[in-house]
Amino acid sequence: MAVNQVLPHPSELPLAVIQDKKPIEVSTQEVTTLLGDSTGIFAHDGEHFLIQSPYTEQEHLLDLRTLDAENALLARALARMRSLRPDYATSPYAETFNWDEVIEELARLVREHDHRWKETSFFIVAFRSQIPPTTVYEDLGALDKVAHAEAVATGGFLKYWFGHPDKDGRNLATCVWRSQEDAIKGGVGRGHRKAAAATRSLYSHWKIDRHRLIIRNEVQSWEIIDWE
Repeated sequence: MAVNQVLPHPSELPLAVIQDKKPIEVSTQEVTTLLGDSTGIFAHDGEHFLIQSPYTEQEHLLDLRTLDAENALLARALARMRSLRPDYATSPYAETFNWDEVIEELARLVREHDHRWKETSFFIVAFRSQIPPTTVYEDLGALDKVAHAEAVATGGFLKYWFGHPDKDGRNLATCVWRSQEDAIKGGVGRGHRKAAAATRSLYSHWKIDRHRLIIRNEVQSWEIIDWE
């Protein structure tokens, strides 16, 4: 790869609360906050954990509660991200994916949750590669999966997408991160280092492009530019 809220058990509650004979009034809002809102910004289809990659095991899921509102909403919108063209390995990045649809979904979520979106930028990595006929693609997949779980655990990893090699072995993998700092932290694990060390033997060519996704106030406009 190129690049928990535990409810207190009743026995743990303060004794004074349990012994107080006065009626206790608890608002619906307080209960929702205690239990964890499964319909708010930090839940997708009623779940706090979001599938953000082709890998669906628990260690690969993104916990939306670890993010701020902007990042959680974008991560949810990115669930709709897909490639628009078969030549994604070589096509211009901004033209490769359905960004208009992703941003439309983001705007819908912002309206649904009555959220005041503030301008935010996100860090994108695009890993373009080519493998020779001698490379076993499954070997790459095994290395990638371990590295992905490590990266998710470090935080701020919003989306991971990868394609399949074309007839010439060319491919594209891309990551959307909360920040460049998160991406750097996500690449220091043992699994990632092992995958990086295998690059020279498994790839005949590779190139890393870095981009910035900027989504402006109230999701009125957006753009993808080179990271500088």
